[in-house]
Amino acid sequence: MIRGIYTSAAGMIAQQRRQQTLSNNLNNLDTPGYKSDRSSLRTFPEQLIERLGGDNEANREVGSLATGVYQDEMNPDFTQGTVTETGKATDVALITSSLPVNPQTGAQEGALLFNVRTTGGDLRYTRNGHFTLSPEGDLTDSSGNQVLSSAGQPIQLPSDDFQVAADGTIQADGNNYGQIGVSYAADTNPLVKEGTGLFRSTNGDLPQAAANAQINYNVNQGFVEGSNVQADQTVTDMMEAYRSFEANQKVLQIIDGTLDKAVNQVGRVN
Repeated sequence: MIRGIYTSAAGMIAQQRRQQTLSNNLNNLDTPGYKSDRSSLRTFPEQLIERLGGDNEANREVGSLATGVYQDEMNPDFTQGTVTETGKATDVALITSSLPVNPQTGAQEGALLFNVRTTGGDLRYTRNGHFTLSPEGDLTDSSGNQVLSSAGQPIQLPSDDFQVAADGTIQADGNNYGQIGVSYAADTNPLVKEGTGLFRSTNGDLPQAAANAQINYNVNQGFVEGSNVQADQTVTDMMEAYRSFEANQKVLQIIDGTLDKAVNQVGRVN
């Protein structure tokens, strides 16, 4: 009976955390380059239940019992978001054409990201191509982080009158100002969100995508990639999480009522 309380409570906590994840995704519906989080629920390790026998009887296996679920991890979904035309020269969208194929699954794996340097000098990655020019002429993201070239250097431009080729090369007044740095993450699991659309790699610096012949992409100037959050599916998932929370809550109330009767009525000594 007491075990049921812990099982129901674990389910309520898991659904509450799932609801928070879905709410955060929905709040970033209009955030350029935002990648939605996907939470996975797993059961706690199963316990083996055995019947204790007498002196002349061996223990008998009753079966396994799970004691609830928990939110194991959250993984960003790096599928392409909707690309919208803005007409601004500083807006660029990263369009993935092809990535290396996993020979076991036959599916394209990994993700492409822009390279940026934070104000603290750290290398970070982003899909948010809503760039701007700083007063010093540096190409920066919406948070003021410097956009890096494929050589790992800040991109400085004379004005916002420049052209970006499909490979990310920037030209202005007939001069070449470098190529926008694009990195390739073959495994996206080591990428950790840091807020404001930035990702940190916990597995070292990512390699440049331009150096891999199996990767094809386009950098479209005057476009920006939006969030990949699907509003209708997210709202449906939120309702599902809410109903699951309610079901666990109802079970908890039933168990509590049963315990109350066992203690105050069945166990009463007249």
